[in-house]
Amino acid sequence: MKQKLIRITTVAMSLDKLIEGQLAFMNANYEVVGVSSGGETLERVAVKEGIRVIPVEMSRKITPFKDVKSVWELYQLFKKEKPFIVHTHTPKAGIIGMLAAKFANVPIRLHTVAGLPLLEATGFKRKILNTVEKLTYSCATKIYPNSKGLKEIILKEHFTKSDKLKVIANGSSNGIDTTYFNPNNFSNTQKASLRQKLKIQENDFVFIFVGRLVTDKGINELVAAFKKLRANSHPELFEGCYSKLKTQNSKLVLVGPLETNLDPLYSSTLHEIRNNKNIISVGYQQDVRPYFAISNCLVFPSYREGFPNVVLQAGAMGLPSIVTNINGCNEIIEDNKNGWIIPVKKEEAILKAMRNCLVDEVRFNTAKSNARQLIVDRYEQKMVWGATLVAYRELEKTHP
Repeated sequence: MKQKLIRITTVAMSLDKLIEGQLAFMNANYEVVGVSSGGETLERVAVKEGIRVIPVEMSRKITPFKDVKSVWELYQLFKKEKPFIVHTHTPKAGIIGMLAAKFANVPIRLHTVAGLPLLEATGFKRKILNTVEKLTYSCATKIYPNSKGLKEIILKEHFTKSDKLKVIANGSSNGIDTTYFNPNNFSNTQKASLRQKLKIQENDFVFIFVGRLVTDKGINELVAAFKKLRANSHPELFEGCYSKLKTQNSKLVLVGPLETNLDPLYSSTLHEIRNNKNIISVGYQQDVRPYFAISNCLVFPSYREGFPNVVLQAGAMGLPSIVTNINGCNEIIEDNKNGWIIPVKKEEAILKAMRNCLVDEVRFNTAKSNARQLIVDRYEQKMVWGATLVAYRELEKTHP
């Protein structure tokens, strides 16, 4: 009889995307149950992964009364289901899941850290979030930061001790399916069709961003930089000879949902997105690969990340990336090898990097030629899944 493994995220989209395929893989070794806030997405996960799912409502915001209710519901669930392992992802699922699992005496309690939103918080809010983070870690058997940089931050902040931390494989929560994310999956006809739909010419240079359209993803700076790029302002910020034609043939494609409740964009940014015909916002897309297939370079100027899947996906699709110098991003990208690393929150640095992509063809083509192979070598999905399974098995030996 297989041991029971419960994997938990705050919302079902995270269960669907952050660890896609891993649930089905683990189901061959454990009886896997997926838990998150309910809805159609959760039901889709059940079918796609071939697992049982159970809805438990959890809020992404700080909502003490709702959170206590969620802890109680998960505690009751654990007492009924009797899992051997509970493994949580995302901050709110982490604190709720680890508390409930500790109270319910679940033998192995694991939490993956894929980012620390608290790093952008200040004052009293930061103190509260620090306390919550420490409590999450204290309730867990093991903490899995999904990047080496994140592990160092956790130690620097004194959230827990080193012996409780483990980075699986080379980082990443789920790795990348490099057969699925492969530019060869898309024909010239398919790409031409999407370009026509989006009013993109074949000789246009397409910058792409994939993710939530919020402030801490660097969207305000990205949009402002692209506006300047098209306007040919600040030519002194780029190296080499200036090409007005190439900047005028550039497009910016934004793939992801616009979130207005948490961390909204500036009104000026929203106005530019709506009114600049060279910025194409396509909203959330179930399949982002076609958009990568018609693009030339990912621009991902996030303020904070754990280990960003988007940068892995872009690389697997053969795109070099412009990323900020933050943990995760600066582990996937090697500066001037498969992309470029720039300072955080610097509009002019984004502008300079984008402009150099347009005019320094040798450097751009070198990064492009390296992009896919580096991802294949380091982050192939089944390697990450296998390493996670090995980590589970090692913990099982301490809980016979």
